[in-house]
Amino acid sequence: MRNLSYKFLIYSLFFLFFISFEVLGYSQNANFLRQMQKPVKLDGISDEPAWQGIEPLRIVMRRPNFGIKPSERTDILMGYDDNYLYLAGRFYDHEPSKIQATATKRDDWKQSLDQIGIIIDTFNDNENAMLFVTTPSGVRIDATVLNDANNAPEANLNRDWNTFWDVEAVRNNDGWFAEIRIPFSSLRFQDKDGQVIMGIIVFRWIARKSEMDIFPAIDPKHGYWGFLKPSQAHEFEFEGIRSQKPLYVAPYLLGGMGQTYKLNDAKTNYLRQDDPNFEPGLDVKYGLTSNLTLDLTVNTDFAQVEADDQQINLTRFSLFFPEKRLFFQERSSNFEFNFDESNRLFYSRRIGIYDGKPVRIYGGGRIVGRVGPWDVGFLNMQTAPVEDISTENFTVLRLRRQIINPSTYIGGIITSRVDKDCGYNTAYGLDGIFRLFGDDYLTLRWAQTFKRGLEHNSASLKPARIFMNWERRTIEGLGYNLSYSRAGAAYDPGMGYERRDDFTWINSRVLYGWIPGDKSSLKSHQILTEGLMFFRNHDGSTESADFGMGYEFESKYGYNGSVLTKIYHEDLQKSFNFSHDTNVPTGNYTFFGMEGKFSTCRGRLYSIGTSLEVGQFYDGWRVTMGLTPSWNISSNVEVSGFYQINKLSFEKRNQNLLAHVGRFKTLVRLNFKFSISSFIQYNSIINAVITNIRIRYNPSEGNDLYLVYDEGYNTDRYRTDPILPVTSNRALFMKYTYTFKL
Repeated sequence: MRNLSYKFLIYSLFFLFFISFEVLGYSQNANFLRQMQKPVKLDGISDEPAWQGIEPLRIVMRRPNFGIKPSERTDILMGYDDNYLYLAGRFYDHEPSKIQATATKRDDWKQSLDQIGIIIDTFNDNENAMLFVTTPSGVRIDATVLNDANNAPEANLNRDWNTFWDVEAVRNNDGWFAEIRIPFSSLRFQDKDGQVIMGIIVFRWIARKSEMDIFPAIDPKHGYWGFLKPSQAHEFEFEGIRSQKPLYVAPYLLGGMGQTYKLNDAKTNYLRQDDPNFEPGLDVKYGLTSNLTLDLTVNTDFAQVEADDQQINLTRFSLFFPEKRLFFQERSSNFEFNFDESNRLFYSRRIGIYDGKPVRIYGGGRIVGRVGPWDVGFLNMQTAPVEDISTENFTVLRLRRQIINPSTYIGGIITSRVDKDCGYNTAYGLDGIFRLFGDDYLTLRWAQTFKRGLEHNSASLKPARIFMNWERRTIEGLGYNLSYSRAGAAYDPGMGYERRDDFTWINSRVLYGWIPGDKSSLKSHQILTEGLMFFRNHDGSTESADFGMGYEFESKYGYNGSVLTKIYHEDLQKSFNFSHDTNVPTGNYTFFGMEGKFSTCRGRLYSIGTSLEVGQFYDGWRVTMGLTPSWNISSNVEVSGFYQINKLSFEKRNQNLLAHVGRFKTLVRLNFKFSISSFIQYNSIINAVITNIRIRYNPSEGNDLYLVYDEGYNTDRYRTDPILPVTSNRALFMKYTYTFKL
């Protein structure tokens, strides 16, 4: 263990030496933002003297027709004083009765709402930003943007993040009007003698027209979600502001009852076990500096977090689930060290979750922000023992800095997972993201892991992970994404997520896209080809491969779809099961398939997405169909769902599988403060119905009362002997949190 500590010290010193050299700076071309000298009354109507003389931003239409004048008069103004950043919107409308404002729930962001939004790249790092959105009903919606919004929002938009800010909105016969007030204490930024440069994007969304009006004018080549890209923000300079160092102390009380069922010693019957629970906890947030935040937690609890989505797994690999717990959210991109697919060196769900069930977290802390030129992420957590796992300590240190230009970074990471029996799993990694020219980016990553019981050789590729990616980020003209990755036989990230072992991976995606003119009904469309191959390192044989060609389109009014044909090859050296009576045996398989997707306009009060996958599947056939409807019935009620049916047929082996998964969500809001949400799921593979009902009372930011009810039902009680109980588990909890701002 001592030798390993010396090695890590050497690696850390090498890491710091490698990325601490001086680099060329780059010039800023920021506009000065006007400082307001008079107070603003937050009432939605920006008619105070403080707003006089502030020129509206130069808003242009981004969609459906880029670069033209908005269809409705739109005035958006920005200003600031010593404590707040202000944004005012005057959104005139020729048909005010058609303004869509159905949501009244915090963070209920969807495209069926008229809205104003501001994206703030507080560190001006061209990678990460904060998103603040409101609607004609004054709903507060906030999130963080990661990785320059380079992919789908599910991967790079963190909607679970919250902070303190205020908004007021009003509607009348002229349209709707809003004022947003964001405390500088809620923004982490870096000042130099009171001067701060931030990148800012603002937009108006007119839902019924699927129209986005925006500042600055962001080229459509960046795709549908390009309006979220911090790298395209306009730079503004603030003078005379210094972030406060607020201290937020949020104690909580949790009480309730849990019930589970376990077999008796004779294995003849299930006995109910009641688990009453009453306990306190504490979360603390403190601004160490204007750009560095400390979070502390004691007896951490996530009882109010929504349940994970049920999925049908038709692969031989473990499923990946996103992080939803609030403690891990703020600037979570500071900790990211990702490879191909969903693989990553650090996966926060390794902390406090075991075999899909929560594990008590005694406590811990995290520091995120910036020190000088460095983006910093540090985390340390201690968990309780569970089943055959002893108490463990989890530590992560991530550092990263800009070099050469605003979109180029180099950095590194160290992770450590240690239990009380001196078992350990540690890792380090070095990486760089380089903007080469135009929209071309090169990503390089290297990591090694060390585990108790394995031989350690820092010169070996066995415990190492390599990743290289070259991509052109555009949907217009020629775009591509070319990757190479390799994981050694001894590579084992104890705090990460890894689907395969001991492989080499080559992946390519090449597209050619068009953005038609104003006369076309299409916003963009592309033809593409993609392929990947996985090779086994020990003999170079092909484990998996696929190749496909397809077409994607997006209309100017929100409709989008795609179709893709593929050929697959799988060399299985170990069989795997879909269910207890359906499996795929070892062997070589080559098969063909087709998949398609289509979604209606997401700006309507009712929308639906559809998907279809059909074709050969190993030595049989597969049909998978999915529906995703959403309906905003009124300002107080909305429902959404998901249903997927999977039919597998292996006639030669006389095996068939019919698997269903369904998810149904309802949200009922009495007002801004009180809401009831239910989440009911059905999974035929595990023969279970899972319910999650949450009642929330939120009279003010940081003041929350939750009543949460969870229950799992067995839909096939007679599949085992003895007969299963009706419910597999049941829990009712109440949690109250109050935040003191000191």
